Amino acid sequence: MLSENLVKAFNAQINAEMWSSNLYLSMSVYFAQNGYDGMASWMRAQSKEELDHAYEMIDFVIKRNGNVEIGQINVVPTAWGSVLEVFEHVYQHECHVSKLIDDLLDVAIKENDKAAQNFINKFVDEQVEEESTAQTIVDRIKMMNGHNLIYLDDKLGERQ
Repeated sequence: MLSENLVKAFNAQINAEMWSSNLYLSMSVYFAQNGYDGMASWMRAQSKEELDHAYEMIDFVIKRNGNVEIGQINVVPTAWGSVLEVFEHVYQHECHVSKLIDDLLDVAIKENDKAAQNFINKFVDEQVEEESTAQTIVDRIKMMNGHNLIYLDDKLGERQ
């Protein structure tokens, strides 16, 4: 059974994952409306991935007899700047999510819940990949100096 502190921390993280899903969906819409179908597709996949994380956490909390409470999801930005600015925001957001996951793990450690620690560790590992991927995209956009974004759009559209 999960402690009350851990249930509270998981519920906060579930809410954050759902907000992240909406954030990436907003970016997807922005890209689609501006002719970047590949980037829109990449962001939509990112949105689905965040929602899947929320579902995984919900299932884990339920299996451990915790009470899942879906909170209100705050609005996300709908206006974005350049392609570079959007992906810089993605990188910054992934760093923020890494901190949230680290904080969740800290609660599990404090509560001495090994099962929760094991469950959360896969998200810790995944955040390393997420930050690296976002940073790589930002770096490539900078190297392109605003040129050939259609090539990058095509490459990002290959994501399954």
